[in-house]
Amino acid sequence: MFRPLTLAATALLASSIAVARYTEEDEYEGLLEKRAPITPVMSGQNFPDPALIRMADGWHAFATNTLINGSWVHVPMAKSPDFQTWTYLTGVDAMPTLAAWVDLDSPRVWAPDVVQLGDGSFIMYYTAAYKEATNLHCVSYATSQTLLGPYVDALKEPWICPTAIGGAIDPSGYTNSDGTRWVVYKIDGNAVGHGGSCGNTVEPIVSTPIMLQQVNAADGYSKIGEPVQLITNGPADGPVVEAPSLSYLGGKYVLFFSSNCFATTLYDVSYATASHIKGPYTKYGPLFVTGTDGMTSPGGLDIAVNGNHAIWHGAGSTGRAAYTAILSLTGNVVTASTLS
Repeated sequence: MFRPLTLAATALLASSIAVARYTEEDEYEGLLEKRAPITPVMSGQNFPDPALIRMADGWHAFATNTLINGSWVHVPMAKSPDFQTWTYLTGVDAMPTLAAWVDLDSPRVWAPDVVQLGDGSFIMYYTAAYKEATNLHCVSYATSQTLLGPYVDALKEPWICPTAIGGAIDPSGYTNSDGTRWVVYKIDGNAVGHGGSCGNTVEPIVSTPIMLQQVNAADGYSKIGEPVQLITNGPADGPVVEAPSLSYLGGKYVLFFSSNCFATTLYDVSYATASHIKGPYTKYGPLFVTGTDGMTSPGGLDIAVNGNHAIWHGAGSTGRAAYTAILSLTGNVVTASTLS
């Protein structure tokens, strides 16, 4: 999840103290490895909440809306032939026209994720502001016959939008080895929180669970059954868990997520593992925190479906820059190598 940093949020980020927050009383386990500073891809181009897809011609990435030359690009894109050299597609918008349900005055199109369907077409899961409750966000989908779009959402109302509990954000698609298709997303409970950091550090703390929804494998959107909660925010997470991405790595299902407030240096990339897709999931990590490899407020990691290539963002001088790595899982410990 990415919100443009307000002056207050910028001050909060600058004044936050990067401290280890995982103690023996917390619900996390795992290993934090610090290495030499790494360099973001695309010379630090603003590319928040990036998501990956691999095609025959290489890697493609999609990101949260970005202001370019005074105009908003709803869904920016980038590409790489080799996962090393990335090119930002300046001025290209994968979804130039927004759905009827979106607040066009302030659409806030966040965290798109694109997957290919069996017929060769593509579906993009994404977040946008709801015009009927403009303080809330909802999850929807848009489709295209080609990877680069244009993606079209023809719905009159959003696909997933539990407004009574805060709406929903940060969808990410997953295809299991048995051919079943799933989408993970966050219930945006902190949108109806009681104040504090990211709106949810004043008691009572509101739950921000990560949900798993099975969908029809052919069309990618017809829901099958009810969503299942995988994890939710606990004492170690601060106000939220968010930005989920699910994959199968090292013989286990691995759910990557971010916790704490994006506007502080406590924001991170963590993960949870399970033997079955519906869990139970046990939280481990963090994988990346402020100070790891010289990064600040790393978050929003996406991993290639059933692969090991990952992309995420970190705070930088031009916004949220993208970083890449190859991930592996040994036991219940994720490690990163070949970092950008």
